[in-house]
Amino acid sequence: MHLSSLSRRQFLGAALVTGIGSLATNQSLAGMPPVVRKPRATDGDERFEPDWEERLSITVGPKTGDIVGSTDKALQAAIDYIARKGGGTVQVLPGTFTLRNALHLPSGIRLQGSGPETIITKIASETVALSEDSDWYDQEITLKKAAGFQVGDGIVLVTKNPSTGSQDTIKHTLVARSGNRFKLNDGLRKNLWLSGKPTVSSLFPLLTSEYTKNVLIENLTLDGNRKNNTNLNGNYGGCIFLQDCSNYTIRNVTTRNYNGDGISFQICHDVKVEHCHSHDNADLGVHPGSGSQRPLILNNRLDNNNIGLFWCWGVKYGLAENNQLNGNNYSISIGHNDTDNMMRKNKITNSGKVGILFRNDARGKNFWANRNTVIDNEIINTVANDGVGIDITGKTSDLIITGNKIFERQQPMQRTGIRIGAEAGSVKLSDNQIQGFMKSIDDQRKSQNS
Repeated sequence: MHLSSLSRRQFLGAALVTGIGSLATNQSLAGMPPVVRKPRATDGDERFEPDWEERLSITVGPKTGDIVGSTDKALQAAIDYIARKGGGTVQVLPGTFTLRNALHLPSGIRLQGSGPETIITKIASETVALSEDSDWYDQEITLKKAAGFQVGDGIVLVTKNPSTGSQDTIKHTLVARSGNRFKLNDGLRKNLWLSGKPTVSSLFPLLTSEYTKNVLIENLTLDGNRKNNTNLNGNYGGCIFLQDCSNYTIRNVTTRNYNGDGISFQICHDVKVEHCHSHDNADLGVHPGSGSQRPLILNNRLDNNNIGLFWCWGVKYGLAENNQLNGNNYSISIGHNDTDNMMRKNKITNSGKVGILFRNDARGKNFWANRNTVIDNEIINTVANDGVGIDITGKTSDLIITGNKIFERQQPMQRTGIRIGAEAGSVKLSDNQIQGFMKSIDDQRKSQNS
């Protein structure tokens, strides 16, 4: 009898008799697909992979390893070798590696250090003005003086846009040279005219990638050599900078002393940052950037940055949990259309100005950080005399703030536990403990309406 002619009861009976089993039958009844219990390596199938006991790997170290060296060339050679073989592990041995260019990560790679003894840092930056005009279609620049620039260096070009007056920032690599004249790895696509006072700087992220996925970075220390480098905006760099990537895990990594951000990822989805220590960076400790979906920021320490955790534009369905944030100017900042995120069980101490700031990003109709949840956090002490534990500004709405302990253990001064701006929408407060402030709750909506 053909399967199509079997009754539903006959088919279920046949399934049980032939060993398909009750579990598969129950899944079928529930409309669920079968569970993959014995994955095989199948060409093109990246979702399921056997848990292999041994994988392709290569070691690199300053004195020993499959590749010996302490520069970006040695590290990138190991990375590229693994990439050409289809993926695997680059094991970075103990030692200090000093980069003149960023390490570019491909898909399917595991970049693993040997713990705190593996330190990746960078050269001191130099900034030099250009001496000749370069048009948008050019692939070369001319410097007033070559200074310490070398072929292979990562650079950032900055100029005033001749049409809009805004600043253009361009990242490239120097690939050839004649005197002060350098060829770039790609076309400029921006006009570098002397009227815009263009400069070139030896700035770059330490680790970077674009349009890649399924990468693990762990057990490394990344040091940005902050005191010897000029600032690079977190939309272009950081100790780690990712653009248009997905399924990254950054684990047990220290990102420190960068004149910019520690960890920044833009339009990147399903990025997990866990058990990391991002500290003493000039700008942001962890920066889930524009449009990033479902970031997980778990069990990290974010200390002494300008902002510890910065939810950028349109970051949604993220979770920040069990993080310790100490000594940041603003410990957590959330704003421009960052919706449906949860901040839970974080410990925030000694914020310079604000523990958690809901920014007033008044750029459009619904550009505020709506529908976010703040639950079971500890917020203890602010440095500023007028510091605020949780500050809700603009037209931010539909917040749930519950079960938090917001304590000021110094003198109350002009400090406030929770401040709700006059234009704010619905804010549900419940079961919060607030102690030691001049004002526990300053709801300016009430005073506005009274």
